[in-house]
Amino acid sequence: DQFKADIRAKQAAGKKVIVSVGGERGTVAVNEPRLMTHRRRQAHPQEPEDAPQASHRPPKPPVWQTPHPTPTPPGTDPTEDGVLGIVQRQGSIGGSAVIRVRATGGILLVAHLAFVAWLTLRPLDVPWVMPANLQPFAGIQADLALGWREATRCIVEGLALLAPLGVLLPMAHGRTTSSPLGSLARTTTTAALISLAIELLQTGVPGQMVDVDSLLLNTLGVALAHTAVVPAARARLRRGSPRSHRVPVLQEEPSQGRTPTIPRVGMAP
Repeated sequence: DQFKADIRAKQAAGKKVIVSVGGERGTVAVNEPRLMTHRRRQAHPQEPEDAPQASHRPPKPPVWQTPHPTPTPPGTDPTEDGVLGIVQRQGSIGGSAVIRVRATGGILLVAHLAFVAWLTLRPLDVPWVMPANLQPFAGIQADLALGWREATRCIVEGLALLAPLGVLLPMAHGRTTSSPLGSLARTTTTAALISLAIELLQTGVPGQMVDVDSLLLNTLGVALAHTAVVPAARARLRRGSPRSHRVPVLQEEPSQGRTPTIPRVGMAP
């Protein structure tokens, strides 16, 4: 009653009174049929009594106003996470395999070099030592003069001394994709330098003889072992690598721009 009296006092003073139900941008839920009829009669006084009541369901927005799906930030899409998870797991498996191959190759390489050093650089108690051979193939010709059996033994020993380096050096390097000629050149050069270092160190070891033919046979043995094993092994590793079976990653659709909106128009009192 006091509220109605205050409204009449304002109207008597010549002022207009606007009553806002629910606030400037609020909403009012009218659920009772009596209140719905009363509200409809106030808004449309010329509407007949038996007119069907309008539905209070909010209108559907037009097609051009329908909001587009918000692009999912990278890393939050469960589908993308699943695909990336598979690829990452496969990559981690391949990486751990490479680490294992490198570790095994490094251990075997160190063990073989230690054996070669013990075999070629240990002092020998012999009554006499042949002079150093600095003429290529002279030692091989001397071995052939002793007979094919003795020559075969000496040549095979020279070839086999550093031959494991042809496999262990690339294995310790751990690369599955490399140029065959480049890998052969790097491995052969490294083995030749190791053999040369052994021959130079033998000059100060009692009972050991320097032989340039040993350098040639050691290097040739490394080249043969590398050519026979490494290219085929790398091709097999590449065929069985998880990277060759990588699952394609789903790509997100580009955003279609900002969704158009219509400014809200207030209802008349």
